[in-house]
Amino acid sequence: MTYPSTPGTPLLVTGGTGTLGRHVVPLLRAAGHEVRVLTRHPRPDADGVTHVTGDLLTGEGVEAAVAGAHTVLHLAGGPKGDDVATRALVGAARGADVRHLVYISVVGADRVPLAWLRTKLESERAVADSGIPWTVLRAAQFHELTLTMVEKMTKLPVLPVPGGLRLQPVAAREVAARMAELTLAAPSGRVADLTGPEVHDLPALVRPYLALHGRRRRPHLPVRIPGKAGRAYREGANLTLEGAATGRLTWEEFLAERVAEKATEAPARS
Repeated sequence: MTYPSTPGTPLLVTGGTGTLGRHVVPLLRAAGHEVRVLTRHPRPDADGVTHVTGDLLTGEGVEAAVAGAHTVLHLAGGPKGDDVATRALVGAARGADVRHLVYISVVGADRVPLAWLRTKLESERAVADSGIPWTVLRAAQFHELTLTMVEKMTKLPVLPVPGGLRLQPVAAREVAARMAELTLAAPSGRVADLTGPEVHDLPALVRPYLALHGRRRRPHLPVRIPGKAGRAYREGANLTLEGAATGRLTWEEFLAERVAEKATEAPARS
């Protein structure tokens, strides 16, 4: 099988310094590939990793970043503007010798009517309509981002509990392993979603967090997510319960790892 990239051609990664990218880039390097990371601010190069400066929202520096890359892995994302950024990247890729576009999207992008998910869906469409062979993986919410949400909510005097809301969080490093695998393989189109091994409502996510940190449970405040988005969440439109690949690391195992990491970091800081 002929792969789009060889170790002699750089792989371009957007979002290479983010939650997912920090796991993906070392995997690509371990496979023997030179990696070019597009960042908005200058960063020092490392062994086998070159940082190039550009802005996907304005298009500045994107053509130069894409030049010479046969494979582009698009991991960069934010609360808004993802469709604009993806179209800029696709436009630059069309004018270069890119042979494989790989994109990370979100489970439920076509089923939950929220603005930020619409930008993910539009990004998928831009990749699929690019004329360049492509691969798209939809993943569930990362454990890491779920933890950020839980930390913020447990600081409140009461815990808001949206009725019917369920999540199936997955470890970022497991998503990274799948993304690296897909990046180094031939274009595959839309592949099976990747989710966590368990489905939880919000109280089930909060309980082990509070227990591990020796904190008391918060009183619950039932709330209703309004409109079409609320109905979609209650119907499980943000989940993939059949046909998905699943990670192995559970939510409780992830929390225990985080507690252990902090315990080992504390003596080093003291």
